[in-house]
This record gives sequence, C-alpha cells and structure tokens, in this order.
Amino acid sequence: MWYKKSIAKLVAEAEQSGEGTLKRTLSSTGLVALGVGAIIGAGLFSLTGIAAAENAGPAVMLSFIVAAVGCAFAGLCYAEFASMIPVAGSAYTYSYATMGEFMAWIIGWDLVLEYALAAATVAASWSQYFNQLLAIFGWQLPPELLYGPWEGGMVNLPAIIIVCLLSLLLMRGTQESSFVNNILVILKVGVVLLFIALGWQFINPANHTPFIPVNEGEELLKQGKIGMFDFFKEGYFGHYGISGVLRAAGVVFFAFIGFDAVSTAAQEAKNPKKGMPIGIIGSLIICTILYVLFSYVMTGLEHYSAFKGDAKPVATAFAKTGYHFLNTAMIVTIIAGYTSVILVMLLGQSRVFYTMSKDGLLPKIFSDLSKRQTPWKTNLIFMIFVSIFAGFVPVSDLGHMVSIGTLFAFTLVCIGVIVLRKKNPLAERPFKTPLVPLIPILGVLVCVLMMASLPIESWERLAIWMAVGVIIYFAYGKKHSVLKKEIEAEKLK
Repeated sequence: MWYKKSIAKLVAEAEQSGEGTLKRTLSSTGLVALGVGAIIGAGLFSLTGIAAAENAGPAVMLSFIVAAVGCAFAGLCYAEFASMIPVAGSAYTYSYATMGEFMAWIIGWDLVLEYALAAATVAASWSQYFNQLLAIFGWQLPPELLYGPWEGGMVNLPAIIIVCLLSLLLMRGTQESSFVNNILVILKVGVVLLFIALGWQFINPANHTPFIPVNEGEELLKQGKIGMFDFFKEGYFGHYGISGVLRAAGVVFFAFIGFDAVSTAAQEAKNPKKGMPIGIIGSLIICTILYVLFSYVMTGLEHYSAFKGDAKPVATAFAKTGYHFLNTAMIVTIIAGYTSVILVMLLGQSRVFYTMSKDGLLPKIFSDLSKRQTPWKTNLIFMIFVSIFAGFVPVSDLGHMVSIGTLFAFTLVCIGVIVLRKKNPLAERPFKTPLVPLIPILGVLVCVLMMASLPIESWERLAIWMAVGVIIYFAYGKKHSVLKKEIEAEKLK
C-alpha cells in the first residue's frame, strides 16, 4: 500500500517513445491554449454577475485577483511536479512519488470527480445556451429534452450529443483535438477582448461608485456596536464590504479550476520540462488578466444590482453598448467556451486512467492505444459514463461534487511538494516552487477553507465515492500493482 515510485523510474517512463506510448505533439503554446481552454467557461460568463450582485459589487475584480493568488499557490506546486515528473496522470502520479500507492489510488479515483463530472456539469449547461442559439433562428427544443427526470424533463439530449462528439474527436487523436481546442480558444478569447474593447467606451463611472459597497455589519463592528460573534451570527459576513470581496473570491475561485488539466498531457508535450510550467502558470496569468478586465467593464456597463438572479448577465451588460448585432456572437462564444472546457476535461480524465492502468491499478483496457496512439477505449467508456451524468443528473449536484474533488486534489499536490523537498532534496527540479514550505502551506489552507464552505451533502457524496474506490483498490488494484510485483521480484533475488 505504501510503496512509492522513484523519480528515476517515473522519468524513465516519461522518456519512452514509440508503439504503446502517447504521441508527443503539444508545444508550449498548445499547452497554454489547453489551460485557457479549460479555465475560461462558465465561471467568466455566469459567476461574475452572481458574485457582483450578491457579494462584492464592482469590487468583484478584486475578488478575481484574490482567487487567482489562492489558485496560484496550487498552480506553482503543480508546475514543480509537472517539470520534474512529466508523466500523464497529474496529481495521481505526484502522489505515487510522494505518499505511496494507496494515496495515489485515492487521488486518482478522486480525479474522476474533477474531470469526468466537470465535463458532465459543463455539458448540462452547454445545452441551455445551445437552445438559446436555436431560438435566434426560430427553433427550440422542448423542455423534456433539455432537463433530466429530477428537473422535470426526460433527458438532457444536447448534453449527451456534445459529450459523444468530443469523445469521438479525442479518439481520433490529440493533435486533432488540440487543433480544434486552439480554434475554440482563439474564438472565445477574441470575443472576450471584443467585449472589453467595445464596452470600455460605454462604461458609466457612476456604476463603479461606491467601488466596494458598504457592509452594514462592518460599520457596526468598527463603531463597537456589535462583536465579531454577532457579525457572523446575524449574517453580515459576505454581503458587500471587505468580507463580501472575500466571499466573492470563494465564489469565483472555481472559475480558475482547470489549469491542472495541463499536467495530464505531460507525456504528449514536446518539451515537458519547459512546456509544463509555461502551460500551467501562463494560462493562469492570461485568464486572470482577462477576468479582471472583463469584470471591470461588465460592472461599468450596468449597475451590479441588476445582475441579481440574472441567468445571462453578460448579455444584460452588453445590451448597454447598443451593438445588438453582436448578441449572437456572444452566445456562440459562450458555447465555444463551454465546448473547449468539456474537451479538455475529457482528455484529462482519459489520461489519468491511462496512467493508472499502466501501473496495474486498473484493467488493461484503460491503457489500450489505437493506431493513432490515443486511449480510445477509455474515451469510449467515459463517453458513456459522462453522457449518463450529463443527461440525467441535476447540474447543482454535479457542481458541488466537482468542487470538492478538485480542491482535495489541490490539497494533496501542495502537501506532496513539501514531502518531496524533505525526502528527495537533490532531485532535479527544472521549475522550483518559491518560498517552500510557505507557498504549499498557504495552498493547503486556501483549499481546505474552500472545502469547508461547501454543503455537508458534498462531503457525504465524497465519502461514499471514496469508499467505493477503496473497495476497488483492495479487490483489484492492490493485487495487480506493477510496482508491487517489481519490488517483490527484487526481494526474491
């Protein structure tokens, strides 16, 4: 259970090439596009309005900066691991090298919550915008085909179709998938920049005043009229003021989730030791700049209070510019943004299970490659799995499971950096996380605080999911572990 993979062994696996290995086709630019493709999506187009209306007002742009700093702690830790262990598998592989096989299995099983269910979540939302696009041309799908049985419908048919189409694209090849992702990223970043450029000239300074709306509780706290206990008890925390900026940071934190998907493509990067840190940190920096500028323009075009309960805040704000002919382009961009997120999440999930299968912890079917050197059987299996969740399970339930699964992975990666610095300080590190152990500790604290804010149901589902994973490990993984067999063979010699 506690056998660890040596760094030398992992690096040797990463350097393998030819038949039976993943094909190296991704440049540093492709890796950055992969990260941007995973990050920019539902967060930018929906969470910005929610966080501004309910928590931070125009200061939501500060919330994006706070969230980016918190996310950067984990991102720097991922970058160190990805540069020194350039193997597909992301947090699963890093845990194998630092905390042993059992913890690696736990995190690998947990990553299904992040990647597969994230793809299902975004696909379920994708269908709503697709239907909105159809409405522009005078045709719409009936509600029965847009919602699952728990939401009053029969099945979310568009969600199933988009998952199937993107899974088939991934089966065709990583280079082809990367090409499509690059086009989608260029499209959505282009329109985000267009929104910023066109909207800037219509900003009403009055909408940014006050920049941080007054929190009544914070004022009473300053005057000594209430204590800290009353401040939290009476529900003042998070409703504007400084506490509102912090609460909004927690809301928009999930708009940054996805950068770690870059690390799952390590074995398909042309120069992973250089390209992985660039892909991870680069995509985070680009998205942070876009998020801050986007939120500044959005809250300048329309008063933040107008976004309360608004399902399409971007369209509401953009209407103030008078460029109505671009409304269709905005919807197309949002659909493109969602599509690239689904694509990258499906790619990430298949690469994690590919690596676990190569280690013997999952059946060989998950590491079988096609003539195009893609794990097509894994893509096929998850096409069915993700389609079922996207078509029938409510989006809100899926979203919370994605959040807690992702934060759990971030936490273990931050801990792993501290462990490996202690146990293997001389290992080659093309990229080094600065200020260790401070940065990893801050990363752990941020992630744990975010996890603590999630509903108790999320913790219960995580516990059930992990219990199922533990059963599978002891029933199959532990017995078929390649590392275990190698170590036992060495002992016999």
